[in-house]
Amino acid sequence: MNRERNKGSILGGALLAMALCLGAGNLQAQEGRKALSNPAPSYPDVAKRLHLVGTVKVQIVIGADGKIKETSFIGGHPVLVNAVEETLKTWKYAPGTAETTTLLEFNFRP
Repeated sequence: MNRERNKGSILGGALLAMALCLGAGNLQAQEGRKALSNPAPSYPDVAKRLHLVGTVKVQIVIGADGKIKETSFIGGHPVLVNAVEETLKTWKYAPGTAETTTLLEFNFRP
């Protein structure tokens, strides 16, 4: 019984190590994607009038062709999120061999 448990522990440890290595490789791929066009979002006039400040967090999926395929907003005021969403439509990254995912943060201060 102990022998089977040890085999399970060894197998589990090996799988965990493999998953960590794959995750580290994906992180390097994300950091390696160079932005070719990434203009900053403009601070919306309505946000200025309302004295809105804050951070918008968004997770993006960059396709192999360098275009943003998906956006998933994690936080931020809706007015500021809209400004970021419109700006991300114009962003372009260098082509890669596969899709990559990264987290972006945009800080809005007057």
